Amino acid sequence: MTCQYSLQMTWNPAGPYNSLPELPPAEDVESRRILKATVEARAAVAALDQAARRMTNPTVLINSLPLLEAQASSEIENIVTTADDLFTFAQDESAATNPATKEILSYRKALFTGITLIRARPLSVNTATEVCSIVKDRQMDVRKLSGTYIGNPATHAAIYTPPVGEGVIRDKLSNWERFIHESPGIDPLVVMAIAHYQFEAIHPFEDGNGRTGRIVNVLMLMSAGLISEPILYLSRYIIEKKDEYYRLLLEVTRDGNWEDWIAFMLAGIRITALSTISKIDQIQQLQDEMLGEIRAATSGANADLLAVLFERPYCRISNVVQRCGVSRPTATNWLNALVEIGALLSIRAGRERIFINTKFFELLMRPESAPAELTPPTLF
Repeated sequence: MTCQYSLQMTWNPAGPYNSLPELPPAEDVESRRILKATVEARAAVAALDQAARRMTNPTVLINSLPLLEAQASSEIENIVTTADDLFTFAQDESAATNPATKEILSYRKALFTGITLIRARPLSVNTATEVCSIVKDRQMDVRKLSGTYIGNPATHAAIYTPPVGEGVIRDKLSNWERFIHESPGIDPLVVMAIAHYQFEAIHPFEDGNGRTGRIVNVLMLMSAGLISEPILYLSRYIIEKKDEYYRLLLEVTRDGNWEDWIAFMLAGIRITALSTISKIDQIQQLQDEMLGEIRAATSGANADLLAVLFERPYCRISNVVQRCGVSRPTATNWLNALVEIGALLSIRAGRERIFINTKFFELLMRPESAPAELTPPTLF
């Protein structure tokens, strides 16, 4: 590649940034500081992938974490609903009546569609467009009209105005796509951090850019073979450091400050990976405890009952019937027995009863502190 990033001294937040430099940046994006942070982040991601592979039933994570990611990613855009609503309607999205809940469930659908797409063909601009279309529940395409800007909600003063003109935007997206696939000398985690900035700076769609960009982060990690399943999400980290996130994005635009931005993203990857490992350890401990409760409280319950209660923390009788291959009365008796000893909570949702694995749900919702740092020699 010959494209170089140069600091645009004439950048004007109120004017379209059609001079947004192409990738790769001219600056040193793998300084000693970044290389050290990359090694630490790679070690944490590798440990997370190994921890997930060791799980007896990784579906427990694959079913639940994307819902929490969808909630967190949408919260960044001020789309707020409760996790209770999400898990209640996760099996039947059509039954959800809250518009925010529907939009967040669409995010989860977009994520899984994106995973299907990258398993069939390389990540591309078309992938991002399809993902955004599902996020917004309507056909999306590159912006064709001017007037889009990111501004102060109180004063409406422009903080950043993305490029305008369909041809300009498509050219920049083509460069973004090439950079993702043609940067063999740059670590994939650094590529992800750089590409995330560029996607948000291009701001290619009328709406849904933030959520689409955060889904693309996961797809890039999977495409690079760093994680085998969608279990590492940065949205919670971004929420906790939202001001810093937006400040550093702006500093890349205004000052060419790539180093602080990349370091911020690498720290988020490392912290999130280590925190998720802690979550996995606690899930496995809780599964062992509940298995003992199932054996003590029920007669003839098989291992599939434990699986379904963790795969679906908001469980219906029909889930147990289908997964365990038992009659409805037997499934009902098992679930009622667990309610009686306090292992599950039963609530009404219309004409159905939903059985909540409360300890697991609380574990999922609880913020985790990252465990002690992992060093590369323990992994390689």
